[in-house]
Amino acid sequence: MQTEAATRKPIRSLEDALEYCQSLGMRLSKQRRFILELLWQEKEHLSAREIYDRLNQQGKEIGHTSVYQNLEALSAQGVIECIERADGRLYGNISDPHSHVNCLDTNQIMDIHVELPIDLLQQIEQQTGVKITSYSINFYGHRLSEAAS
Repeated sequence: MQTEAATRKPIRSLEDALEYCQSLGMRLSKQRRFILELLWQEKEHLSAREIYDRLNQQGKEIGHTSVYQNLEALSAQGVIECIERADGRLYGNISDPHSHVNCLDTNQIMDIHVELPIDLLQQIEQQTGVKITSYSINFYGHRLSEAAS
């Protein structure tokens, strides 16, 4: 599906993220690199606190303020994803349009790419009078039991 974000090359790797930062003229400080490396390494959605804790556990000295400022800058520029939740913000490495599966048992959020059938999109457009240019879907559920697999 074509979207405004689709006009730029999707960020599919740490190298793509670093290249995109450079193309925007963003300074690639040591702290900014640490954060991007961690998000690509972990491949999960993390709070600023979790990012701070994990980086410091790895021996990478970074302050709270630096973590927050870099996360804000990276998410504002579309380099990383920021998910607003009732319990705070979570950050992830995928920034192009995608959907999420939310596990209610573990609170884990998994990234997935879903493409809806064109006739469903057209039906939504007819009902609303709005041209769909992008979408993301949130799915919620519980882990499948071993017996069900």
